[in-house]
Amino acid sequence: MADRQARKDKVIEVLNKARGMELYAITQYMNQHYNLDNLDYGELAMNMKLIAIDEMRHAEMFAERIKELGGEPATSALGTVQKGQDVRAIYPFDSSVEDETVDQYNQFLNICREAGDSISAKLFDAIIEEEQAHFNYFDNVDGHIKTLGDTYLSKIAGTPSSTGGTTKGFALPGAGA
Repeated sequence: MADRQARKDKVIEVLNKARGMELYAITQYMNQHYNLDNLDYGELAMNMKLIAIDEMRHAEMFAERIKELGGEPATSALGTVQKGQDVRAIYPFDSSVEDETVDQYNQFLNICREAGDSISAKLFDAIIEEEQAHFNYFDNVDGHIKTLGDTYLSKIAGTPSSTGGTTKGFALPGAGA
C-alpha cells in the first residue's frame, strides 16, 4: 500500500509541475497577445490568444486529474514572464518553450506509465500533441519572419485580432489557424 501511495504521489508531483508550466505559458502568451495587438499584428495576436486558451484548458485538465488522485493543484507559474519582447524575438522564444514542454511532458508520461497510471499517461499523450502543434506554429512563424522579414510582417499589420466569443483555442479542430 505504501508503494502504491508513493507512485501516486510521484504522478501528482509531475502533474503539478506540468500545471505550473501551463500557468507560466498562459501568462507569457497573454502578455505577448497584448503586445502583438498593440503593435497592430492582429492575426499574430489572435493566434497567440487562442494558444493561451489551449494552455488554460491544459492547466485545468491537469488540475482535475490532480484532484482525482487526491492532490492539491499547484497555483504558481514555473517561470518568469518576458515582457515587451520584439516581434522578432517572440517566436524563437516560444518555439523553445514549447520544445522544452514536449520534452518534459514525454518524461512525465513515462513516469506515469512506470507508476501504473495509464489515465495520467493518456492525458500527457493528448496534451503533447497540442503542444507539438503550438511548437510547429511558432517555428513556422519564426521561419517566415527570418526569411521574409518586414514583407511578412507588413502583410499581417492591420489584420483583425478579434477572436470573438470563442474558447475553443488553437489546437482543437475547427478553431484557430
